[in-house]
Amino acid sequence: MSAYSQTRWRLDDLLAGTGHPDLDAALRALDEAVTAFEAVRDELGPELTEARFREILDRLEAITELAHSAYALAGLRFAEDTQDPEAQAALARVRQRIAELQNRTLFFELWWKNLEDAAAARLMQGETTRRYWLEHLRAFRAHTLSEPEERIINLKNVTGRQALDTLYDSITNRYTFRLEVDGETKELTRGELMVYARDARPEVRAAAYRELYRVYGADGPILGQIYQGIVQDWRNEYVRLRGFKTPIAARNKMNDLPDEAVEALLTVCRENASLFQRYFRLKARWLGMERLRRYDIYAPVSESKRTYPFAEAVEMVRVAFERFHPRFAELALRVFEAGHVDSEVRKGKQGGAFCWSPSPRLVPWVLLNYQGRVEDVSTMAHELGHAIHAMLAGHHSIFTFHAPLPLAETASTFGEMLLVDYLLEEERDPAVRRDILFAQVDDNYATILRQAFFALFEQTAHEMIAEGATTEALAQAYLENLALQFGDAVEVGEEFRWEWVSIPHIYGTPFYVYAYAFGQLLVLALYRQYRAEGEAFKPRLERILAAGGSVAPAELLAREGIDVRDAAFWQGGFEVFEGLIRTLEAEPLPQQA
Repeated sequence: MSAYSQTRWRLDDLLAGTGHPDLDAALRALDEAVTAFEAVRDELGPELTEARFREILDRLEAITELAHSAYALAGLRFAEDTQDPEAQAALARVRQRIAELQNRTLFFELWWKNLEDAAAARLMQGETTRRYWLEHLRAFRAHTLSEPEERIINLKNVTGRQALDTLYDSITNRYTFRLEVDGETKELTRGELMVYARDARPEVRAAAYRELYRVYGADGPILGQIYQGIVQDWRNEYVRLRGFKTPIAARNKMNDLPDEAVEALLTVCRENASLFQRYFRLKARWLGMERLRRYDIYAPVSESKRTYPFAEAVEMVRVAFERFHPRFAELALRVFEAGHVDSEVRKGKQGGAFCWSPSPRLVPWVLLNYQGRVEDVSTMAHELGHAIHAMLAGHHSIFTFHAPLPLAETASTFGEMLLVDYLLEEERDPAVRRDILFAQVDDNYATILRQAFFALFEQTAHEMIAEGATTEALAQAYLENLALQFGDAVEVGEEFRWEWVSIPHIYGTPFYVYAYAFGQLLVLALYRQYRAEGEAFKPRLERILAAGGSVAPAELLAREGIDVRDAAFWQGGFEVFEGLIRTLEAEPLPQQA
């Protein structure tokens, strides 16, 4: 076992094997490949042979893979330092060039969508891994515009929604926060500040949140205007031009989920808010408080100072994964061995964490901001789970190896649960064990209810903005959303009116967030099966992960006996969660110990 240390990632192998050593060379090669591809336009017709169709798909696949790698190179450089003018310029340049190149290959997609069913069925006969992608494209036929209109939208997105999202990232990632702790004023990144949101001292937790929303709130009107622009752009394209009934219906279609499945998910989440409120009342008793404040949601129930050096965290994740399946551990370590992890905490670096999988032939890249807390170890397990998911699906085409959003959190959340089980078995300190149990329930809140209520807010905000709502009105609507979420179990400070402008997902990928609730509830059900069935369960999970994005989510899960339209299925996930609460309710309170 190597001793892993915190480092930046290396990006020099992103274009390795393409024959194009740097970004500019890759963009030139893309231009040449697209020019050659444009020559096939005149061949397209219902009489096209299956062999020639596969050749054309192979060429488009190679173009797409190179484009993904070029975009990833620019995007990962930007994530390293969002304040670097060269990285900002490179990302903007790549987005523009790729949009232009997409416009030049757009003719194929439009031809394919409008091809008669019989001819399409004939051409797909020889397809396996790309078949679902081809079918999914045709499912958008009713929402597809003319070629000139589609070209305009592609170009518009570069200077519209994408530019606004990049502006948001550039503004918010330059923020620094000041917090006085033990008489010393610290200057912190957001990630460093949020360590104190889990501090044992109530006054420190409160100060951390107040500082967070002081900074975001100072730019609230600006960030709110950026959000309004993104939302208006989304509605203009997807509702007014493409004809979707609602803004969220467009995301559901992209996810290939029935509207009624998403509606069932969000309805069940809303109806189970009282279950989380029950937990918050329990946690208040453990903390010796009459009622939790929003500042106290993630408070530790003990004053354990346990931290984990980076190398120890890697080893813990490896062991937890290996106990489930050696293949999982081997794939996780492959990310470190490739030098594809950036775990340092640096000013200007993108906050949070992510896994980026540009191509099925490449080991994914993982961004962490590791600070040694147990939640940082969980985040490591989560992002490595994403990487494992991508590598297990690496036998698919570039078009079908990415899992759709509803299933994208399956491996990551399952990995976290494997880690928690391992920690609970190995940890001997009862205070640390109790913190882990509470943290698991806290994480379920953060991943299920919080994300579902973000999605519910998005639905409200999109309609309000269509009617001309101000940023102030949106902030008030968000407070009302929090009131429904917490009831009388949690006191919410006025500064939380600006929480919504601090959530990058609602800017960059509207309605992404319900995928977290979907994935967490799905994994709770799957994990319950794993605990009951042991070895017999493992092939089931591997089948789900190895499918990547080659099967519709509802169909893939139906093969494993899961009906995502059934509210009872989602309720079953909450029953697992309720079991966690009952376990904590059985624990003697500190004064009874």
